[in-house]
Amino acid sequence: MPAFRQVGEKQLPNPVLCMAWSPKRDLIALANTTGELLLHRLASFQRVWSLPPSEYTGKDITALAWRPDGKILAFSLRDTKQVVLCGVEKAEILHVFPMQSPVTCMHWMEVTEESSALSSFYNSEDESKLFLPKLPTLPKSEEKSDEIMNLMGEVRLNILVLGGDSGFVELYAYGMYKIATLTGVSGTCRSLSLSSDLKSLSVITEVRSAESNPQICYIQLDTGLLSDCLPEVTRMARKFTHISTLLQYLHLSLTCMCEAWEDILMQMDLRLTKFVQEKNTSTQVQDEFLELLLWGQSSPELQALLMNQLTVKGLKKLGQSIESSYSSIQKLVISHLQSGSEALLYHLSEVKGMSLWKQKFESLGLDSAAIEGAITAVGSFSLKANELLQVIDKSMKNFKAFFRWLYVAMLRMCEEHVPPELNKMTQKDIAFVADFLSEHFSEFNCPLYFNVERVGQYLKDEDEDLVSPPNTKGNQWLKFLQESTHLKESPLLFPSFPQKSLHFVKRMMENVIVQCLQEPAEVIGRSVKQAIFLPLYTVPESSENTPRLFELPCLWNDKKAKMHNVVFCMPEISPYKLYLLRKATDPNRHIPNSVMSIDLSHHLDNADDDNAAAQSVTNYVYSCLDARFYDDEMLTVVLQGSEEENKRRVLAQLPLASALSCETEFSWEPNLRLDQQSSAIPCQGLVLGNQWRELENMKAQFVAVNGIRKVACVLSANLRHIRVLEMDVEDEDDEGAESQNASADQDGLDTTMTSEGQGEESVEDKDEAGKQGGGDVFKKTEEHLESEEALELS
Repeated sequence: MPAFRQVGEKQLPNPVLCMAWSPKRDLIALANTTGELLLHRLASFQRVWSLPPSEYTGKDITALAWRPDGKILAFSLRDTKQVVLCGVEKAEILHVFPMQSPVTCMHWMEVTEESSALSSFYNSEDESKLFLPKLPTLPKSEEKSDEIMNLMGEVRLNILVLGGDSGFVELYAYGMYKIATLTGVSGTCRSLSLSSDLKSLSVITEVRSAESNPQICYIQLDTGLLSDCLPEVTRMARKFTHISTLLQYLHLSLTCMCEAWEDILMQMDLRLTKFVQEKNTSTQVQDEFLELLLWGQSSPELQALLMNQLTVKGLKKLGQSIESSYSSIQKLVISHLQSGSEALLYHLSEVKGMSLWKQKFESLGLDSAAIEGAITAVGSFSLKANELLQVIDKSMKNFKAFFRWLYVAMLRMCEEHVPPELNKMTQKDIAFVADFLSEHFSEFNCPLYFNVERVGQYLKDEDEDLVSPPNTKGNQWLKFLQESTHLKESPLLFPSFPQKSLHFVKRMMENVIVQCLQEPAEVIGRSVKQAIFLPLYTVPESSENTPRLFELPCLWNDKKAKMHNVVFCMPEISPYKLYLLRKATDPNRHIPNSVMSIDLSHHLDNADDDNAAAQSVTNYVYSCLDARFYDDEMLTVVLQGSEEENKRRVLAQLPLASALSCETEFSWEPNLRLDQQSSAIPCQGLVLGNQWRELENMKAQFVAVNGIRKVACVLSANLRHIRVLEMDVEDEDDEGAESQNASADQDGLDTTMTSEGQGEESVEDKDEAGKQGGGDVFKKTEEHLESEEALELS
């Protein structure tokens, strides 16, 4: 009986470029050469959803990473130089941020360190909810606005680490806020691992030179400032992530306002503009309307245009559309823009308080003057939103009065009955109509067009001044400010920018806040120093055809032992060996047995004579095709038999304990690469035991594993053939309770997934079917596999 159980197999239409298991659920994300992102579940390798490539995000996916809670998937794109955060529930793009150069690798980790200061912060995190009302959901995108507000996830700090060409590395707290920008890393990043105690960052880079082949190097960066100031970093990052999320919310609110404006008011603009342009008499439309207002008489031409072009019915419909549009914009300003601005002011004020606590936060680069500038910018935005409300209110009064008056005038032209409630017109109503005519049909403002830009000008994303700025004549407060020498330049008053649009002020506010958030990232970045630089080996140029994301070395952070582990091969030097490099997360701590190797041609297994299968596997000499850390104590490897006539492929679990039992210490010559002194590296034989399985009918090449969920996904050399396996089948019964706990987080997603499936069996039925089918189950067709396997594994 093989050690691992196959639960799914697929031939995919497009080659896979990267794959990553969810840390919390039986889900695997794949990216292919077309730029499509796919999510599959473990059972029968059934597809849950696919996210097609788009011009907006890009088509060339270079890296994948799951948020530690498994609810958000990050992926990077080479062609657009962007990183995208995607919601796993509905394949919805929640956040996109640009990068200076393409990202080549990413790693999303969670901080596991505990302290009393952190615990008190975790418990007091929701204080803002006591003072701030819940932000209302956005129209037409209720789910998305909820998702955006949930982007932050859990309070515990998690950091998305991004690496790219030219050695650039950036750290994003909660995947949203840039907490550090690192420079000076030599070469192109191929793999990253930030330790869970935040003491160091391990980087595998590829350093190119004109004289020789590319060189693979291990670099350890000392990130001591992050670990020393962990409570402060967490608090600051949480606040700045709140701010980033609120900026996204305000951006969506403004987009909804623009849509409300464009959908309805632009149609009205076209109708009335056509009406104005078709008039070909020497007198102006404004004059003729004023004549109609004052004397109740109109020219035959105006009467014909009103009755034929607009019509009574059309005018009524137009009036309702305008009122509905203005109301929706007004609601968005009151409930969304003003609520979002208040929340922004609250969080920025708290950040300002942190910046004044210099003993704790000065070393992180919080600048109180820059934060004060951001608070002022948010205040200006609130003032501009309030100004827009006043403009909408005035425009609505004028529009209503004008349409009511014109409706009555057109009824009289038709000699129809005018309802008595519409027949009354006060002096105030006449003033409103006159205002409307002077604003919207003015030759100065717009000689050939009907001008409805009074509100729309605020929503234009342009640098130009407002066409019709608000009339501040007679405003006692502004007059008082201009005459007061002390208040005119007072920092206590927010500047109002009367000539600028709402979009312009919002963009200005975003720039100021982004600038304010960048300072800590630069300060923390400058504090990071290179602690270790180890050149490992060279790679031939010919290997460039292999997808870089699948290439070794592979990094792993052992949280319990507080170590960075690196596994790699040096096929040019010793093809039948697998190497392991270990470094403490604390750069100042020495680790014995820092480098060792496993000889894949020398077996330590004591196979029984009657076990032919075990003997056959141990008699082979193997080379390693791929290796990944299954957990802290186990490696999952894809091995290839060295004999030309039968290059069998084997998936195996290698316990690290046997390799680590080596007592010989390796002494590293500082001036030499590791491959130049490989003969001195201590070596241990291969121990396979019964933890292996031959991969039949498949040219296996790469593997992705998840030790928490006990699953593996093997990919063929042509990058199209995938096989999914459960790894710890024998231990399944013992660990049922643990598995059920781990699956609790999956329930929310399962409602989405089960709609995609064909049916569902119980776990017991599935196990029984597996026993009856025996070895033949693996040869069944894909359709049989999909129908027989359960859709959910406990």
